[in-house]
Amino acid sequence: MNQGLPVIDIEPLRHMADTAAVAAAAQQIDSACREFGFFYAAGHGIGPEVFADLLSASAAFFALPEAEKAKIAMDKGGAAWRGWFPVAGELTSGRPDLKEGLYLGEELGPEDPRVRVGLPLHGANLWPDAVPALRPAVEAYMDAATRAGEALMRGMALALGLEADHFARVLTRHPTLLFRIFHYPAPAGEAAGRDGFGVGEHSDYGLLTLLGQDDKGGLEVRTRHGWIDAPPRDDALVINIGDMFARLTRGRFHSAPHRVVNRAGVSRYSFPLFFDPDFVGEVEPLPIAPEQAEGDARWDGVDFHKPIGRYGDYLLGKVSKVFPELAGAKLSDGA
Repeated sequence: MNQGLPVIDIEPLRHMADTAAVAAAAQQIDSACREFGFFYAAGHGIGPEVFADLLSASAAFFALPEAEKAKIAMDKGGAAWRGWFPVAGELTSGRPDLKEGLYLGEELGPEDPRVRVGLPLHGANLWPDAVPALRPAVEAYMDAATRAGEALMRGMALALGLEADHFARVLTRHPTLLFRIFHYPAPAGEAAGRDGFGVGEHSDYGLLTLLGQDDKGGLEVRTRHGWIDAPPRDDALVINIGDMFARLTRGRFHSAPHRVVNRAGVSRYSFPLFFDPDFVGEVEPLPIAPEQAEGDARWDGVDFHKPIGRYGDYLLGKVSKVFPELAGAKLSDGA
């Protein structure tokens, strides 16, 4: 594991003022997405104090007794799919993860059109009364991370030879924003005996993931040359392409398998923001030239040239496998 992921300064994409710097960032993104599907993003605009507040409030929440955390359990979140789940309560590739987490998203009131028509995964978050600092910390972080996601999508568009606002005009005009706080307890007993996998090998199923992580490390990425570490690097975010972006680009952008192995011997925290297409948007592969598409067969047999359809239908099929006991009526589409 001696080849590291590239570091890309995305500040030019946030301001779009320096044409040469914007073009250079887009070229670096294209190279990283084709080779690794992962890279570090510096210059993302999330202040260190914003991350520090989020980490502190998150640690306070997960330190609560389980009975207190269960007051905002996911079975109370309804179709909005929000709330806390316990260790081993989430499945990755059919296997329980050694982590607990809090599912959050864009805060939407009952007056929002998406909530009024009953779109799954849209609605209000569940907040713990015992940790009042958590809500402002999450909202400040999500706001800044969403702006970073918009900048990254401009870079992705330019990398593909499109106008900078190509995705923002339609595909992510009203993005589906899902945010997670994950706590990986220090592995012990049987868990320690199986290398402490917090999350088994998988690829993300969405469009783009922006990952903040604490200083403990544990993320590993599978490349064409084997597994490499993706440790914390200053305050940079880890960015990775999801399966939807791979399909959108007919395999030109690579959605790489990755996993989390908690070898630090202490608790680990991570904060992924999933920046996805409009839930009701129709997604079709881009007109990528055959010579720029993926040449190798994909490990999961995905057909990069198959029509995708409405993003929400695709997404519901994925999340229902993560929490099978909560799926069904809670995720029925009221649109």
